[in-house]
Amino acid sequence: MMPASIKCPKCLLSLFVILLSINSPGYGQSANLQNIYGRNHISLDGRWNYIIDPYETGYYDYRHIPFDQSESGSGGFYDDRKPKDKGDWVEYDFDLEPALSIPGDWNSQAEKLSFYEGTVWLRRKFNADPAGDKRYFLYFGAVNYEAHVYLNGKKLGIHKGGFTPFQFDVTGRLKKGENVVVVKADNTRHPDEIPTVNTDWWNYGGITRDVLLAEVPATYIEDYTIQLAKGNLNRIEGFVQLAGAGKVQTITVSIPEAHVKQTVTTDSAGKALLGFPVKNLNYWTPDNPKLYAVEITAGPDKVTDKIGFRTIETRGQDILLNGKSIFLRGIAMHDENPLIPGRLRGEADIRMMLQWVKELHGNYVRLAHYPHNELMLRLADEMGILVWAEVPVYWTISWLNPDTYLNAEKQLTDLINRDKNRASVIVWSVGNETPISDPRNIFMGKLAARAHLLDHTRLVSAALEIHRTGNNVVVDDPLGDQLDLVSFNEYAGWYWSSTKDMLNYRFDIKYNKPVVITEFGASALGGYHADSETRWSEEYQELLYKNQITMLTAISGLRGMTPWILVDFRSPRRQHPYFQDFWNRKGLISETGEKKKAFYILRSFYDDMQKKYK
Repeated sequence: MMPASIKCPKCLLSLFVILLSINSPGYGQSANLQNIYGRNHISLDGRWNYIIDPYETGYYDYRHIPFDQSESGSGGFYDDRKPKDKGDWVEYDFDLEPALSIPGDWNSQAEKLSFYEGTVWLRRKFNADPAGDKRYFLYFGAVNYEAHVYLNGKKLGIHKGGFTPFQFDVTGRLKKGENVVVVKADNTRHPDEIPTVNTDWWNYGGITRDVLLAEVPATYIEDYTIQLAKGNLNRIEGFVQLAGAGKVQTITVSIPEAHVKQTVTTDSAGKALLGFPVKNLNYWTPDNPKLYAVEITAGPDKVTDKIGFRTIETRGQDILLNGKSIFLRGIAMHDENPLIPGRLRGEADIRMMLQWVKELHGNYVRLAHYPHNELMLRLADEMGILVWAEVPVYWTISWLNPDTYLNAEKQLTDLINRDKNRASVIVWSVGNETPISDPRNIFMGKLAARAHLLDHTRLVSAALEIHRTGNNVVVDDPLGDQLDLVSFNEYAGWYWSSTKDMLNYRFDIKYNKPVVITEFGASALGGYHADSETRWSEEYQELLYKNQITMLTAISGLRGMTPWILVDFRSPRRQHPYFQDFWNRKGLISETGEKKKAFYILRSFYDDMQKKYK
């Protein structure tokens, strides 16, 4: 935190910039393998025994010193030996504890954990037969929020961030036969974390995505990017990165269906840049989501991925997909199944959500407000749905805390690295509704610059702040200078104005860029019917959507929208005992899967836009 004695705002900002250059502490993680599911691996999903630990008895001794930092290094719940093996008496036994299904949050699997925020220990036993000439990685798709990971009683490291993947190199740490992995998962909210304490979604705790043990050769393909060059439909660019001892190798990249085969040699750091012309490609679009099998070979290692090739750019107020103007017929969605409590649990859940988008005649989703499951992006590739991908820099962030910024940058970097080969992703979003201030502008500006640096082929945006002057909705957020889209949330007819008065509003937009409305909407309890002036009714929501469309289509640069939201979702903020009952009811589909009247209003509008932008 900043010293209280520093009062000068410019001094504060200068100090902030200096502090941001400080490296964050390492937590024992290795760089994530690109395309983890394309590697030789075993799944550690299934039933994990768990212990609820609200006082963190299994982590701290009576002097509040972590057991894994004490001289003995024993006593914590991560030490899975039986009492008789440890030579002393202990107060826990994983074998006698209940089990959770992993991947899966704990809130929806045990009633007493519904609102729980704190530490839960999870344990899984598995068998391994490690080979001496292989490397092994223990991979987690996501753990919310802070994870301490132990293998066979030894700490591998720590990860912060509830929605991004991480892994540990466990080569030499695996035993032949039975192994034990223990995770201390803590979903406690803190003001200096990303996200902070103030959100509008359920804080699902636990190991919410897949756990894998991957095996690769001693020298292996660690990372790669293969896509069309920016604005060039006839050239593929990218790189391949090797890791391990033999970094100088010949690499072959082939796309058999496109009759492409290129051979390059890595440098001493194991990296090889790619760049070669292509012709007669079948370009990826929502109407024709063509994916090519791309094969990368380096010595004994081979990785195959399914990649679509397309370009995305802006020109004035147009968004161009493969050089052709497009209107983003979108909707926002959370990573939550409305029909079954908890996070989306796998391919069937995700397909259901994306199929609803298709039924809306949409071609675009905003994955709010955090990175979603990798499978979501791969299915969006397959089904032809464009994606806005976001990090949880949401509302009130500790703008002056350098560690908070580094956390946000790490989550953004991990998101981009994971999904950079997905054709569906066209926008990286650095945040949502962050209140304007000089520290915020620096923080968010650095994130936008980071996104552009990591991936110059995609668009970078955020949900900007707006304000009203009379009947003018003013969009002049200074962050807009550094973004590719003018994107903002507006709730005329719900949080401000009436459904009738909203038709008098006009938009005063500073930037000559494509406008994409990232949120608007109204709550409606599915099945509750009244006249169109009665809040919470389907008729009120229906009229609001009609008037929103009239109001927004008057914006000359309007090129897309993602109304809030596809389906009702759970939120502790929404407590009205009849109309909400801990649900945000702005969904176009209810928690029982029934489409509300506004669903059909938006679908009709999207039909018109589809014809206009054919």
